[in-house]
Amino acid sequence: MAGSVFNDRERAFEAAFVQQEAARFRVIARRNRMLAAWAAGLLGREDLEVYASEVIAADFTHAGHGDVLKKLMRDFAEAGVDIDEETVQMKMHAFLQAAGQQSEHG
Repeated sequence: MAGSVFNDRERAFEAAFVQQEAARFRVIARRNRMLAAWAAGLLGREDLEVYASEVIAADFTHAGHGDVLKKLMRDFAEAGVDIDEETVQMKMHAFLQAAGQQSEHG
């Protein structure tokens, strides 16, 4: 009986963890889409879906968000867009907050 209770509790914790990770993934993907739309506007790119896919794919290169930042900074430099890393990081943070709020409300 006690083993069953612990197994049930363990399964519940695992399910909650999986659900939290899935929600976190959706928020980050939403943030990356918002970031891609903002960056595409500055870069003059009209292929938003393609560019959003590139930004989202960059996020899978390494753990953390540094890979997305590097991609954006490289794209801005190649396009001759004069923007500093701090501005991009601030946008990343703002879009992450907005994506989290959207997730909470719908």
